[in-house]
Amino acid sequence: MQTTLCFDFGNTRLKCAVFEGRDVKEVLVLPDASEKSITDILEKYNPTKSILSSVINHDEAIETLLAKHTRFHKLDHLSKLPVTTPVGKPETIGADRLALVAAAVDLFPGQHNLVIGLGSCITFNFVNKFHEFLGGSISPGLEMRFKSMHDYTAKLPLIKPDWNFPLVGYDTRTNMLSGVILGMSKEIDGIIDAYAEKYSNFNALLTGGDMGFFAPHLKNKIFADPYLIYKGLYAISEYN
Repeated sequence: MQTTLCFDFGNTRLKCAVFEGRDVKEVLVLPDASEKSITDILEKYNPTKSILSSVINHDEAIETLLAKHTRFHKLDHLSKLPVTTPVGKPETIGADRLALVAAAVDLFPGQHNLVIGLGSCITFNFVNKFHEFLGGSISPGLEMRFKSMHDYTAKLPLIKPDWNFPLVGYDTRTNMLSGVILGMSKEIDGIIDAYAEKYSNFNALLTGGDMGFFAPHLKNKIFADPYLIYKGLYAISEYN
């Protein structure tokens, strides 16, 4: 069965999903974006194809290496996509957002889809039933909010996220957890409700590394999938 490597270079983590056919078999966290790290993965999995989504300034030698050993595609605004991008400057759309909406139309074709990505930032990405990616919104993510409270105050600590906390915080830590995680949950629900007023019927999809902190606190019905970006990358690799 054909093996495909789907690389996702984000602001927080560098990851690679290993596909056998259409199925995710393993997700790897890379220690760095060096040629050695990529070579180790190539030697272990012997892939046929690879695709790279990157929102960082990585070494272009990685692309040369992947192109030498696989049928390689770098995702950007010139890629052939299962969606159209009728926006003012399509070249400014993040590769990660393109992958998310590609996954949505692959899973739910011919339907309105709102894809919510929980990473360094929260991205809301709306693709309509005509497979037009219309845009959405971006706001600070979980770690960014915790870090900003620590960095821009004299005494607030830098705390680790935790899904289990009370509505009414009883100390500094639980006050911050309630403020950030419940605040973001209400933001997500509020944005979903705003879309519901405009589009009567759509799917709300949730993904990203921080997904588990929010799913228990959301009131709206959502389709949660931690591998959504990789499934979108795989779909785009097939499309190209």
